Amino acid sequence: MPAGDAPPGAVPADQEKLVHINTYGNLPNFYVDYPFMCVDCGIAQVWTGEQQKWYYEEAKGHIWAVATRCRPCRKKLKSGGDHRPLD
Repeated sequence: MPAGDAPPGAVPADQEKLVHINTYGNLPNFYVDYPFMCVDCGIAQVWTGEQQKWYYEEAKGHIWAVATRCRPCRKKLKSGGDHRPLD
C-alpha cells in the first residue's frame, strides 16, 4: 500500500532506516497500532506505531518481530524475576 494510502493515525516509516532488514518481502510504508494480549499476565496491550517505528528503525529489530509481552512483564523477564515459563 503506498504511503499516501495510510490509515488515519498511521506513523510513516523511514525506508532509509530499514536498510538493515534483509527480506524478500516488502518493507512497511507506515506503522499502525497493534493490539495484543501479554503472554505472561494476559492483560490487553497496544504496541503503538511510534513504538514500532523506534524498534524497527532505531533499535534495528527484525521486521517480522511483534510485541508479545507488556513492559512490566518484559522488565520482570529481563531481571530474572518470576514469570511464565516459555512453552
